[in-house]
Parts: sequence; structure tokens; C-alpha cells
Amino acid sequence: MRTADIYARVTQQIIAAIETGAATGTYRMPWHNWGEQSTRPINATTGRAYRGINVLLLWAAAEAGAYSSGRWATYRQWTETGAQVRKGEKATFVILWKTATAAEPHADNDHTETGTTRGRFIARAFHVFNEDQVDGAPSRPEQVQSDDQTQAAVAQFIGNTGVQIRHGGDQACYVPSIDQVWLPQPAQFRDTEGYYAVLAHECVHWTGAKHRLDRGFSERFGDEAYAVEELVAELGSAFLSADLHLRPEPRPDHACYIASWLKVLRNDPKAILTAAAKAQQAVDYLNQLSAESAERRALFPAPEKARTG
Repeated sequence: MRTADIYARVTQQIIAAIETGAATGTYRMPWHNWGEQSTRPINATTGRAYRGINVLLLWAAAEAGAYSSGRWATYRQWTETGAQVRKGEKATFVILWKTATAAEPHADNDHTETGTTRGRFIARAFHVFNEDQVDGAPSRPEQVQSDDQTQAAVAQFIGNTGVQIRHGGDQACYVPSIDQVWLPQPAQFRDTEGYYAVLAHECVHWTGAKHRLDRGFSERFGDEAYAVEELVAELGSAFLSADLHLRPEPRPDHACYIASWLKVLRNDPKAILTAAAKAQQAVDYLNQLSAESAERRALFPAPEKARTG
């Protein structure tokens, strides 16, 4: 399949999922998921998490197929585990980027899943099946984490990034002029998890500052640039929430962007791949900041306070 055809197929699939969510009045987008499929999809044989646009494609497929599992693999990979894909099951395609050679046509010098430009690449489509589509899948240990453990881990993660957070008012936003994230008081959210899901969205905006990832879309998308940045923040928040075991919810206040998102996607078949790549880059950046801070604290722990009395 030509790279251009893959772009068109990806875009049409995401457009259909967005239109479905908008038509129901719930504003549930393909990145709003619950249950195990709300975590990052993983390859059932390698254990590696899918990234970028593939996360979105597999979430959309899980929603459409009502799959409860977040594990995926190719037909051959499932067979190698001793499992068997049931007859008649429909595969879901994902994208693998490979470096193009000089002799290969249709190479594209565009963004990869990390959001950077690194030479010429060719997109290749691979077909995978969900665990719910196979018989005899190997068992796996359950990993259970309490809400308190999740919230503590999220608080530590965000704290390690260095994002400055100010509470007050009724709106959540990132304020570039003072480089701060503003949020309503935690008590104004439906619950603590909802607070952190919105905070994740604003943290993605924070990464786009000029002195960080310098993310700007005005030249490419013109009047729709702000809507595209919101799409990046939505996707990045969903990716980060999945990594941190949060459950993002549809936000009716983003309904005004849906028409702009659909317009951009219809006009530019690469737009959704760019947005997903930039979102993945933002999450990688936050993960790096948090990990580096945690490492510094481990190497140079704070001195214990002297005891009195």
C-alpha cells in the first residue's frame, strides 16, 4: 500500500470515529476510553507499548469492536504463542515506519511518531488482532493498583516535571506570558482523577512553549492552528493518562473544536499523524523531565531534618 494511501486510510478512520462521537451528543472521541483498553495498547508477544498514531487507531478499533483487552498481535505472533485467531475476525491495521532507500518510491520526508524529521521514511501497514478475537491466548498476571496508589504516582510524576501550577478561578489553562498552568481548586472537579486528567491536558500545552518543544502550527494550519494545538493537547493528555492509569472523560467545552478538527483532517491527510506525533513527543518530554528529576533526587537525597526534644 502506498504511503499516501495509508495516510488517507488513517485519516478516514479517525474522521469516522470523531463524527460518530459528535453525532451521539456525548462528544466521546476515539481517545476517550474506559477499562483495560484505556491503557496504552501493547503487543501481546513483545510486551512493548504502541505509540503515536497507532495508539489512536487501536483505541478506535477497540471501541468499535467492544474489545475489553488492550493486547494486540499479528496473526503470526498469536500463532507463535499457541493461540488461534477465530475464523472471520477482521484485522486492524497499524503503521510501522521504515527508513527508505534511494531506490524506493513513495518515501516521505515527514514527521515520525516522535514528532521529529529524520530523513526519508516509508509507512508500512501491518495487520493485528485483539486478544478478544483469538482462542487460547496465554494467561497473564493481573496488575491491580489502588486509586490512592494511582493518585500518589500521578502527583509525584507531575511534581517531578517542574510545571508551575496555580489554583483559583473557574478555568483550566496554560498562561504562556508567565509560564504557569492555572486550574480551579481540586474540589471543583468531579473527583481527584478528573482533576489530574485536566492537569495532564494543560501540561501538554506547557510543553509547547518556545523554550521547550517550540510547537507552532500557524504557518501550516493558519486560522485552525489553535484548534490543532488543542487536538495535540487532547491526544497527549489521553496518552499520558493511559500511562498513568487515569480515565480521561469527554469534555463538552471542546465541542467547538470538532468542526475545525474535521476540516483540518479533510484538507490535510497527514494532519492527524502530525498531531499524534507531536502529542507523543510532548509525553516523551514530560516523561524525560520526571525521570531526570527522580534520578537527581535518588542521587542527592534531601537531608533529614534534625530531631528536637
